[in-house]
Amino acid sequence: MAAKILANLIIMGSGIMARAVVQAYRQALANAAKSGVAQETVQNAVRRGSKTMTEQEARQILGVTETSTWEEIAMKYDNLFENNAKNGSFYLQSKVHRAKECLEPLYQPKDQGTAG
Repeated sequence: MAAKILANLIIMGSGIMARAVVQAYRQALANAAKSGVAQETVQNAVRRGSKTMTEQEARQILGVTETSTWEEIAMKYDNLFENNAKNGSFYLQSKVHRAKECLEPLYQPKDQGTAG
């Protein structure tokens, strides 16, 4: 008899706990939607998943500043690319290449690329 009562208490208690957890989860989602946390989380995920490199990151990878000329950037690129081709990693080599690609449009003449 005592075992049956104990089993009923455990079952009822777990049901109450499950409902409370679901209710708390729904409330947390509602609070997140009100404060914009959910939208911010989605935006951060999109930014992390984005394959574009920022100009600052590109300059940091190549070790150049805003005042560097294209010739300096090309020399740094050649040096880093060749060193990673010989005894580095493909990942670093690709980062160096992407950094150069990111900075190229900033140094190209404005009228280049328009064919009559």
